[in-house]
Amino acid sequence: MLIGTIEQGLIFAIMALGLYISYKILDFPDLTVDGSFPMGASIVSILIIKGFNPILALGVAFIGGSLAGFITGYIHIKFKITNLLAGIIVMTGLYSINLRIMGRSNIPLFGVDNIFSNKYNFFIILFIVLLSKFFLDYLLKTKFGFSLRALGDNETLVISLGIDQKKLKIVGLMLANGLVALSGGILAQYQGFSDIAMGTGTIVTGLASIIIGESVLKKGKMFNITTIVIVGSILYRFIILGSLKIGFNASDVKLITAILTVGIMAFKGKKLKLTFPLLFKKKLGGGF
Repeated sequence: MLIGTIEQGLIFAIMALGLYISYKILDFPDLTVDGSFPMGASIVSILIIKGFNPILALGVAFIGGSLAGFITGYIHIKFKITNLLAGIIVMTGLYSINLRIMGRSNIPLFGVDNIFSNKYNFFIILFIVLLSKFFLDYLLKTKFGFSLRALGDNETLVISLGIDQKKLKIVGLMLANGLVALSGGILAQYQGFSDIAMGTGTIVTGLASIIIGESVLKKGKMFNITTIVIVGSILYRFIILGSLKIGFNASDVKLITAILTVGIMAFKGKKLKLTFPLLFKKKLGGGF
């Protein structure tokens, strides 16, 4: 159970890395991830059933997620649709697309070869996560990476430097959703099935992982941001495991995630103040 929890944490860490790009770097609350995550699972599942190489299927899933990110970025920029609404529109459309890809709401993968057809699950997952981490670390140190981070912090500055901020934002969203879809494709092979509803709450799960990682570890010389996100994802899975151990039902996981995310954000932002004693300082008749 311990190894299984770490493995799940690592798989979801790839999704959290993608969400970090859109939410933290680009300052783009991209709800597309709730559709691109099951999209990756759908693409991988149908390709594996048809005899496609499972590793290459992950590459196709990444491309599929990237296309979803492209559409979100394009309609946001081209038609001046707000980032939140653009993500919702694409997420809604992806639900039908994913059903079209799978042909039904659920595809079992038991009995077919996949990347976990051997006994080295942990090392395979760790390799993919580290590959994603080092790729992202390298990318963020390039000119493109610095421009991407500057875009989220100060879009006017990026424009003044002569950089096409529209293309940059679209590429960033493509990369983010590609990683999310890759995570979904890995999870489908790991758990042995893909389901149309497996993307529900993906953005909240990813945010919880990022926030937990940032709350426990501080960015600096010892830990960079990608390491923090990965550790946060693993810790999040252990928190969920602990919640199930103390008596919560599996159906309560989404509620626990929502409460956990709000609680950590409130404490981290120092927004929880002792306001009740102030009520008693008001004069009589002032009301509550």
